[in-house]
Parts: sequence; C-alpha cells; structure tokens
Amino acid sequence: MGGGPVTVPAAASVTLAAPSLFSWRRVYALVLRHVYLLRGSWARLAEMIYWPLLNVVIWGFFSQFFAGHSDWVARASGVLLGAVMLWDVLFRSNLGVALSFLEEMWSRNLGHLSVSPLRPIELVVAMLIMSLIRSVLGLAPAILLAIPLYHYSLFSLGPPLLLFLFNLMVTGWAVGLAVAALVLRYGLGAESLAWVLVLGIAPLCGIYYPLSALPDWLQAVAWFLPPSHIFEGMRTVMFDHVFPLQEMVIGLLENAIAMLAAGAVFLRVYHVARVKGLFLSMGE
Repeated sequence: MGGGPVTVPAAASVTLAAPSLFSWRRVYALVLRHVYLLRGSWARLAEMIYWPLLNVVIWGFFSQFFAGHSDWVARASGVLLGAVMLWDVLFRSNLGVALSFLEEMWSRNLGHLSVSPLRPIELVVAMLIMSLIRSVLGLAPAILLAIPLYHYSLFSLGPPLLLFLFNLMVTGWAVGLAVAALVLRYGLGAESLAWVLVLGIAPLCGIYYPLSALPDWLQAVAWFLPPSHIFEGMRTVMFDHVFPLQEMVIGLLENAIAMLAAGAVFLRVYHVARVKGLFLSMGE
C-alpha cells in the first residue's frame, strides 16, 4: 500500500499500432451502416425512387399537352406564372404546419408540451396560424416582384383569388397535419414526407396543364383532389372570365372532408403517443 511508483511488467505492456492511412474495412463499415439505415426505413427507400419518377410524370404530361396546344399559353398571359404562385400557396402552407411540428420534435420539446396545460387542439390551431404567417412572409415578395418583372399580377384574378387562396391553404393544412401524424407515428426517419407527400399529388392537380391532359383513369382520381378544382377554376377565370362556382363548391366540400380527416388522425396519434410516453424519446 506504499506510495512508490508502480512498474508494469514488460510482458504486460501493450503497443498500439498506428492506424493505417486508408482502410477499405473502415469504408465498408461506414457504407454498411448507411445500408442498414436504408433497409430499416421505408421512407428513405421511397424517397430515392420518388423524385426521379415525379419529375418524369409531371414534365411528361406537360410536354405531351403542349406538343398539341402550342398556342395555349398565348391565350391567357401569365397562366403558368399564376399557376406556379398558387401552387406555392399550397406547398408553403403544408410546410408551415409540418415544419412547426418538426421543430418541436427536433428540440425535444414535445415532452414538455404534453405535460403542460396546452391542449392538442390548441397545438393544432397554433401550427395553422404559424403556417399562415410563414406563407404570407414567403409568398408576398414573390407575388409583388412578378408585377414589375413580368407585368403579371396575381390580383388580376379578382375576387375569386380569395377563394383560390383559402382552398389551397386548407389543402396544405390537411396535408401538413397528415405529415405530422406520420412523423409522430414513425419517427424522424419519415420527416422527408413533409416534402414528398404534397409533391406526390402535384401531377394530378393540373397545375401546368388541364386535367384533360391526363389519362382517363387518372382524371377520375384527380377530381377527388381539392387543388384540381382550384387550378381548373383559375384557368376558367383567365380564359373565359367566368366565376367557377361549381368548382369552388366541390373544392370546399372536399377540403372540409380532408381537413376533418387529417385533424382527427393527428389528434388520435398524438393521444396514443402521449399515453405511451413516446414524446420523451423523440428528437434529433
């Protein structure tokens, strides 16, 4: 028990070899890790295949339609620019909801919220308000800049524009709540759905071309999507200068159903996650 120095027998000494400058074994180990991540996440695998397919479908229909309707854009100046800006309303409102929820997950704040007096419906309303704020801040500069740059004003659509914006905003909210529910159920491995899910319906919404450009069986599916009625209604206003009452009524009804369904699913998943204490294990 003395305080003298401790000697290590020569046989017990360990010599650490310097790591090699390059090792294929280390490369293989890291690649294998990411392969396991892909194999264990259907969302990651789907995303790899998804984007090329989406581009082929959208621009394939676009090319086919314009090949036989080259004078279509000339009939209504700004039809494509207006479609792009209206689509961004839907896209930004979806992201506004999904990102507001994801930020709570990234910061591991959901556990704190679940034990606070905050009610789930209040969380939903807060996310919708944040979506509106994000959308206005993101879109207003682009809409205003299009006036001097391209001599096109989205406000030229007149009073129907308010209904277009409202319908697209509600559709984005419904998709955003659905994304939040999926991320809550499957974890942050599914966070890419914030972009994937809403863009998945883009080819069927008739953003850059009328629904008549789609095959007949796809047209039947597209009419069940609220944005399809909005973009068809936009072109009716621009080409025929007629208010598309039927399109607006159908779009409103479909949006009401979508919003109620998405809200119910999110609240149910949120309740299950809180009961099982899943919030504490979520985060970056």
